[in-house]
Amino acid sequence: MPYIRRVIDDELDELLTGLPAITIEGPKAIGKTETAIQRAVTVRRLDDPAQASVARAEPARVVSGDPPVLLDEWQRVPEMWDAVRRSVDENPEPGRFLLTGSAAPESPETHSGAGRIVRLRLRPMSLVERGLARPSVRLRDLLGGGAVPLEGEASLGLGEYTEEIVASGFPAIRPLPDRARRAQLDSYLARVVDRDFDEVGQSVRRPDTLRRWMTAYAAAASTTATLESIRDAATPDEADKPARSTVIGYREVLQRLWLLDPVSAWVPTRNYFSRLARPEKHQLADPALAARLLGVGVDTLIEGGEGAASIPRDGSLLGHLFESLVTLSVRVYAQAAEASVRHLRTKGGRHEVDLIVERADGRVVAIEVKLGATVSDDDVKHLLWLRDRMGPDLLDALVVTTGPVAYRRADGIGVVPAALLGP
Repeated sequence: MPYIRRVIDDELDELLTGLPAITIEGPKAIGKTETAIQRAVTVRRLDDPAQASVARAEPARVVSGDPPVLLDEWQRVPEMWDAVRRSVDENPEPGRFLLTGSAAPESPETHSGAGRIVRLRLRPMSLVERGLARPSVRLRDLLGGGAVPLEGEASLGLGEYTEEIVASGFPAIRPLPDRARRAQLDSYLARVVDRDFDEVGQSVRRPDTLRRWMTAYAAAASTTATLESIRDAATPDEADKPARSTVIGYREVLQRLWLLDPVSAWVPTRNYFSRLARPEKHQLADPALAARLLGVGVDTLIEGGEGAASIPRDGSLLGHLFESLVTLSVRVYAQAAEASVRHLRTKGGRHEVDLIVERADGRVVAIEVKLGATVSDDDVKHLLWLRDRMGPDLLDALVVTTGPVAYRRADGIGVVPAALLGP
């Protein structure tokens, strides 16, 4: 299939003119290799046993070649990280190396590339990259402040967004017919349990328990549920529950495989608030993985079904998976704009804002996500509260919806269909 240009492509093209080495990180099958190959001249595939053997025997030989040199799946031969680092020390010219990795090293300190190798995250395809509509509202513009005019119309509705939740953002999986796509996603998840844990050096003594924990984590998408409540949802009828250390081990390995992508709590540098809660908001790398783990499709989600596990939440599973889809897209766009994404929750949950997109100087754009086409005063109350607290440090505030039209309310809060928000 032809290569679909990604948001990260513009980042890579800009960064390679000034940096000697970049590593592209993210879960398997999201297009890291294909993205890197678009600009690589020399390709070393370290998941090939023959090339991996050469790399272990003669690392200096493998890092030679016409630049950019791509070291694909470098974590299969961890020695290559230091080989690249030494080569960059000797010759810091920009555009020399691209690395891709589907698993983070167990001890990141061992592989510090500070000053030499820059990390860049590739996530599954955002809504813009899926080509659903031409975006008319740019996150980069919103981060510039000044009450950007909001306009544009999208033809997508609830059904189409639900289709996108289950379709996945994996480039080679989403074009498949429905049954083939479900089979591929099931196979992907089975490989995680059966092989990927072993590949990063973590044995799984109880594969069924791991699978059930992943399913419970999927049910906790877009919530701040405790690890204990996730564990209980995974083993509701079992007295012999996995130890906390086992559950933490599951989480750590899945994060190393880039399959968990939790949203950290926002901790502002300025004292706007007196009491903030700091739990992570749970997210899988792609909401389609959550849907498959839970065994739900479009019809079940629209009908309000919960799937194979249930976690206490405000609202429907569909609403939380829609937030996952929007969060995935916003993170892609925020990275391109050199911004970070967090969430806000006060202690006791009196005030919450789904996404806080923060510039390096601490000023932010606040985003609420709503599964619906209309926005009421109640939907914007937390954004108005935040604006009262932050003043001009809140650059903009909006509600992302499944509705058809982008506009700005009389109170200044923006309303933007998810498909119209772009980088």
